[in-house]
Amino acid sequence: MLYEEGMEVLMPEGPEIETDKLHEAIQEEMEKEGGNFLKRIALSTAILAAFAAIAALKAGATVNEALLLKTESTRLQAQASDQWAYYQAKGLKAAVQEATAASWEAAGKPIPEKLHAQSRRYAEEQAEIKKSAEEKEKERDEKSAEADHLLHHHHLFANAVALFQVSIALGALAALTRSRAVWWGSMVLGLSGIPLFILAFFA
Repeated sequence: MLYEEGMEVLMPEGPEIETDKLHEAIQEEMEKEGGNFLKRIALSTAILAAFAAIAALKAGATVNEALLLKTESTRLQAQASDQWAYYQAKGLKAAVQEATAASWEAAGKPIPEKLHAQSRRYAEEQAEIKKSAEEKEKERDEKSAEADHLLHHHHLFANAVALFQVSIALGALAALTRSRAVWWGSMVLGLSGIPLFILAFFA
């Protein structure tokens, strides 16, 4: 309706539709529909991430320990080699004493007691050196076997970490695409990594 000059012009108003409230209602429904699914994805990936973190720590710890044991094994091998070289040197000295004793005997003269004593001493020293070398070799083998065992554990942990990481990546993809099939694939991979993790942890 129009009024005289100086008065406000009032225009008839159309029906007001509250689009903001409608949009919020639609958004809430969408969140309700996908919210539970996203929560499940978040929970599953959080659990898998925890497994992956522990497995990665254990993989790093086992490989470091294995490398230390391999280094110790190499050091023991070097010490054993030194002992065997010492053993051979004593054997050469003993052989020289035996040759000298043989020359005294060939000349028909009595073998000096000093030669007998030195030969006995070299033989005793050789026995001790041999025992020491064999002990070091045994210790070397034990360290090497333990390192190999730890490396086997490392590979199990590393494989579990790889499965967990791929599973988490698929979980993120499932959250972005809201694809249940991708999420189930993520769960299958993640669950297949758990037996490897348990086997490596408790073996």
